[in-house]
Amino acid sequence: MTTVLIVDDEEGIRHGLSRFLEREGYAVELAEDSVHAESILKNKKIDCAILDLRLKEPITGLDLLAKIKEEDPEIPVIIITAYGSIESAIEAMKRGASDYILKPIDNESLLTLIKRNLEIAQLRRDNRYLKNELLQKEYQQNIITKSSVMLEILAKLNSVKDSTASILITGESGVGKEVFARYVHFTSIRNSGPFVSINCAALSEDLLLSELFGHEKGAFTGAIERKIGKFELANGGTLFLDEIGDMSLSTQAKLLRVLEENSFERVGGTKRINVDIRIITATNHKLHELIRDGRFRSDLYYRIATIEIYLPPLRSRKEDIPYLAEHFIQHYAERYHKQVEGLSPEVLQRWLSYDWPGNIRELQNVVHQSVLLCTGSRIEVDCLLDGLIDANNGHSQIQIDTEETNGPLHSLKEGSQRVIEKFECQQIQLALSLTKGNKSKAARMLGITRKTLLDKMKKYSLLST
Repeated sequence: MTTVLIVDDEEGIRHGLSRFLEREGYAVELAEDSVHAESILKNKKIDCAILDLRLKEPITGLDLLAKIKEEDPEIPVIIITAYGSIESAIEAMKRGASDYILKPIDNESLLTLIKRNLEIAQLRRDNRYLKNELLQKEYQQNIITKSSVMLEILAKLNSVKDSTASILITGESGVGKEVFARYVHFTSIRNSGPFVSINCAALSEDLLLSELFGHEKGAFTGAIERKIGKFELANGGTLFLDEIGDMSLSTQAKLLRVLEENSFERVGGTKRINVDIRIITATNHKLHELIRDGRFRSDLYYRIATIEIYLPPLRSRKEDIPYLAEHFIQHYAERYHKQVEGLSPEVLQRWLSYDWPGNIRELQNVVHQSVLLCTGSRIEVDCLLDGLIDANNGHSQIQIDTEETNGPLHSLKEGSQRVIEKFECQQIQLALSLTKGNKSKAARMLGITRKTLLDKMKKYSLLST
């Protein structure tokens, strides 16, 4: 519910406006002076303030306006003023007030001002969010990782990003191949040029050719005007071809010719168009197997894979999970205007013990759901939907080494205990690694007391001598 703060030293005005606005569906907070107003601002979320400039000491209405704007610059403040103090109202607007209304107050006029200024404030928030979305999507330059393997990959990319060498990025679906492609472009000397991407698996062969190379008017049925293709749009920048392993052999041949000649013709055209572009490709297929099976051209592979990068799945770099989760929580909390600032140790423990077959994309989706369902300041277990389940059998995943099953037969009770102990030992080691040996932090992460952690470390011989 939208909350309006009314600050006026006249009790009749406060209560009259309060009754009117409550009937209109607003929550109302009342303050007779700046002291009460400041207390409310510290303890309540205020969406709009109505302020009389002629307040009693200790501070003036203009001073209170400054404090309100300091608390939250986005709060619309409507000034109440008399005919004789319009100049003061104008001064207040110069200092950040949104509007003013003259006494005696017309309730309907005030309601119109409140609605209009709340809409403007919401539009500003939405615009800021959309701008941040655009920046994150189009100009992402930071890769969130603490993994030594990933840092080595970044170092390799940094050493070649300013060259014209083509880059092939491989890895499972959801590992962030496009994020790395954007990183290469927007941190390179080509960053002032366009970054153009296309998913080669999402289009039929004819549509893909038209999307890549463009077409002339009348080139085929439905071509009612000239279309500029992705190659032409990416001139001076980077063209990212995602899922290139799904491209047909005939399209591969056309692509190879363009890469060799740095020029092409639009579909249905004869004019040669020269381009200067950097090619980055990605696939979740194993191209060597496709080449062996005759489904991918080896000459095209060698053209696009001057530098080949393999991005490991999230399950092999679980040390990144807390940092990625924090990033996504912040992102979705801002999107939905929620005060979610973290997650509980129990949730983190679940996420660290899960294998994430959908990789970072799956983690992002789970965080998205959790933020939406979260009612407090951090994500708890009850914020999760159906938990993390294995797609094959519908049960929580617990990895059991084959060495545990190849030995002598154990009773179910004894075998279960062995699995639990192995799991506990692994999780304790992971928590200690993530916290750099801080036992108190590790205990909180694991959802146990420090004493219990020390006892288990002693049990599993993890205490340093």
